[in-house]
Amino acid sequence: MLLSRLQTEDEVIAEIAAISGQDVRACYQCGKCTAGCPLASAMDLMPNQILRLLQLGQHEQALQSRTIWQCASCLTCAARCPKDVDPARVMDALRTLLLRRGLVHVEIPKVPADLLAEAPQQALIGGFRKFVGY
Repeated sequence: MLLSRLQTEDEVIAEIAAISGQDVRACYQCGKCTAGCPLASAMDLMPNQILRLLQLGQHEQALQSRTIWQCASCLTCAARCPKDVDPARVMDALRTLLLRRGLVHVEIPKVPADLLAEAPQQALIGGFRKFVGY
């Protein structure tokens, strides 16, 4: 399927671009972001698959994915991208869209203390960053 710029330009793509500064249409699905992602094995959809869903206009499927909440925002994906797309910033933008809609995935006070004690520091930093809006 050949996608033109007009076919892929929509409100959600524009909102993601406004929030993150990223144009998801630039991704050409090389998979380097997914290959380098330290959390890919825990994700239901790979980072490049989230970008592809957005490109195809399947926003709700992308927004319902656990992947956007599991991203640690470690920026490995951004460092590997030959097109300078930053999937971590796109994930941040998707979380922001959901939070603006009033949909909260996890309530921090309900996270078990033993899980917090064993979680990697990067996951904690990424998680707290996700929920405080920075």
